[in-house]
Amino acid sequence: MDWITWLLVGAAVLWLVYRFTTPTKGVQTISTEEMKIQLGKKDKQYIDVRTPGEFKGNHIKGFKNIPLNELPKRMIELSKEKEVLVICQSGMRSSKASQLLKKNGFTAITNIRGGMSSYRK
Repeated sequence: MDWITWLLVGAAVLWLVYRFTTPTKGVQTISTEEMKIQLGKKDKQYIDVRTPGEFKGNHIKGFKNIPLNELPKRMIELSKEKEVLVICQSGMRSSKASQLLKKNGFTAITNIRGGMSSYRK
């Protein structure tokens, strides 16, 4: 490959890194430790976007399982009037879910950074 091709590949990689590490505008991000303070509050909704198998294996009490691939058709189960806290295994799927919620008119969205991988009871 010539240097122009390398430059284009490098630019594409940098753009992808930027795209997936920059939080979505209007989406708050908190740690699992900060999330523990929020648990149980009635004015909030808690969703876990992992697969049903992952959820069944280990989940946080109070979280509702709505897998990421089902979220578009199940958003009607959520209120746009309440804050939505979103968790997954590592934070990637919850980030995608947060973007999807934002695009569909939800205004109070919080992505839980690190997901279940960083959650300690």
